[in-house]
Amino acid sequence: MAGADVVGIARTGTGKTGAFMLPALEMIESGAGLQVLVLCPTRELAQQVCEDTGALARGSKIRAAVIHGGVAYGPQLDALKRGDEVIVATPGRLIDLQNRGSARLKGIRLLILDEADRMLDMGFRPQIEQVVRGLGKRPQTLLFSATMPNAVHDLALRMTREPAWVEASPSGSRVEGISEIAYSVRPDRKPDLLVHLLGQPGWDQVLVFTRTKIGADVLKKRLDQASVSCDVIHGSRQMRHRTRAMERFTEGKVRVLVATDIAQRGLDIEGISHVVNYDVPLDPGDYVHRIGRTGRAGATGAAVTFVTSGDLGAFRTLEYELERKLEKVHHPDFDFAGGAVTEKRDAARPRSRSGRGMGSRAGERLDPEELAALLGHTGKGSDS
Repeated sequence: MAGADVVGIARTGTGKTGAFMLPALEMIESGAGLQVLVLCPTRELAQQVCEDTGALARGSKIRAAVIHGGVAYGPQLDALKRGDEVIVATPGRLIDLQNRGSARLKGIRLLILDEADRMLDMGFRPQIEQVVRGLGKRPQTLLFSATMPNAVHDLALRMTREPAWVEASPSGSRVEGISEIAYSVRPDRKPDLLVHLLGQPGWDQVLVFTRTKIGADVLKKRLDQASVSCDVIHGSRQMRHRTRAMERFTEGKVRVLVATDIAQRGLDIEGISHVVNYDVPLDPGDYVHRIGRTGRAGATGAAVTFVTSGDLGAFRTLEYELERKLEKVHHPDFDFAGGAVTEKRDAARPRSRSGRGMGSRAGERLDPEELAALLGHTGKGSDS
């Protein structure tokens, strides 16, 4: 509110949108044209931020519009001509409109970069800098990120002037109310393990992340065969199909949503009971964002990760970056250790606020190194 630039670091689900949009709305002059520009990495996140802005601005005359690819130009051109006070955009479509002469952004008072780490991961740095060059006089700039790798730190220094740094929670820190569990599993039994877990009590609304689009489609077919109501979203699906899939999941018409990392940011749905990392994320930061889809706004939830023998290297790296060990679960019917663990731990259920399990989860814990030794993996390569 005092006009300073801001760099904010906070894990997903902590309320960053309200944190930057409420003061932004207070600063806006209704009817004075475009004043606030928010850049987001994905269409889904842009839509979510725009919807939240509309809810926060309800009762005022302030208008917000979303600009992203995959949809018709007409409504977006209308919003720019109308002079809506807030535009939430993905960089690609916005630059397209700039090149067409349809998006004149000079006079922006406030530039907000949301999920900056994800934008850099997706290679948007040149597009961000191109958008900024088209703004003319540098506006007050707010940069928000869930993590602060070197690339984001460098971008923050380049984009802001003497910013105030605000860190709401360290990235990778344990989230209160979310139980984190890892299942060891043979690669060919991963679909069967997921179907088995979906048969456990409490698995009501489940978000499953796969590493590839093909993997997401194959898993959906397997769940269809098991009569599990599900849908899928990934970058190859048309925007209207992705939107429809999320609506069905939000409304409870499907129980499972299978997604690639396109959904790890900006998907704000209440009541997700479980997040499943069907494939171990290669980037530890992605793990933090994925599990942030459950346990939102103080609710409880569970995050489950499937670990095959080939994932041991990535899993060790994940625990190292998180600076904590994840609880290991072994089921003799699916475990790639061949059932060597003496006790079976079978169900991953959300924990209570006290941190105690809401169901029986007796079993043995093993470090990844101990597990590798148990399996006798001595082959070459980090994943061995």
